Amino acid sequence: MNVVQTVTQVRYAVAEARKQGARVGLVPTMGALHQGHAALIAAAAAECDFVVVSIFVNPLQFGPHEDYDKYPRQLSNDMALCKKQGASLIFNPSVSDMYPQKPLTHIDVDELTNGLCGASRPGHFRGVATVVAKLFNIVLPDKAYFGQKDAQQAAVLQQMVRDLNFPLELVIVPTVREADGLAISSRNAYLSAEERVGALVLYRALQQVVAAVETGERSVAKLHGQLCQMIASEPLARLDYAEIVDASTLKPVKYVTGRVLVAIAVYIGQTRLIDNVVIEAGG
Repeated sequence: MNVVQTVTQVRYAVAEARKQGARVGLVPTMGALHQGHAALIAAAAAECDFVVVSIFVNPLQFGPHEDYDKYPRQLSNDMALCKKQGASLIFNPSVSDMYPQKPLTHIDVDELTNGLCGASRPGHFRGVATVVAKLFNIVLPDKAYFGQKDAQQAAVLQQMVRDLNFPLELVIVPTVREADGLAISSRNAYLSAEERVGALVLYRALQQVVAAVETGERSVAKLHGQLCQMIASEPLARLDYAEIVDASTLKPVKYVTGRVLVAIAVYIGQTRLIDNVVIEAGG
């Protein structure tokens, strides 16, 4: 497994693999890889012959007061995980490689980015869509792999692929969790031992909604109230948002019917965590 830093190098490596008839998979990441990323890489390795993992902390998707500068960067650990999971190549560009000049072209995906994290982090999905489009054009993968934990991101990128006719398939891999239910995230490393325990309130809140739906509750107002009450029961938690929306359009719904997304963002201390669950329900 090699590591390359430039667009020219990764394009050459992919072209050489394609000469051998390889199907190419891409796993875009910002590094600080964990078992959630491992699941993405393993899925790509199972379905593709040549797997490129991009490791790039993208400045375009961070707001002015967010954690770009302190976002964990640990390439040696990332390399070991990539190798173990069957990656073929790591693309680890610098900011100057990806943005040689200030970019004047950006991709905005309307409507899907209005709520949830889009409301809390203005410009975030513009930065995500722009960098992912660049990676698609650089690597030209047959398949690209993303996690369900970032459900809004997945929906935004699926829309972008459809609208712009990218010739690839997006594969959404289920959320990977710790044994106690906490969704695995690079930002979990910011949590103190006490905060780590407090963070379990996200999973408990989501499971409470699932249980309520299973026993027949369909009112979003009532379910939303339960979500907020559970989050408020944790002294270390501060709710950013709790929403129940249509899983495809991300628009609010009044009743749980069909396929809905229950999504939450919560500050545990100073650390913002997100989680979600998709519920399939009848009328």
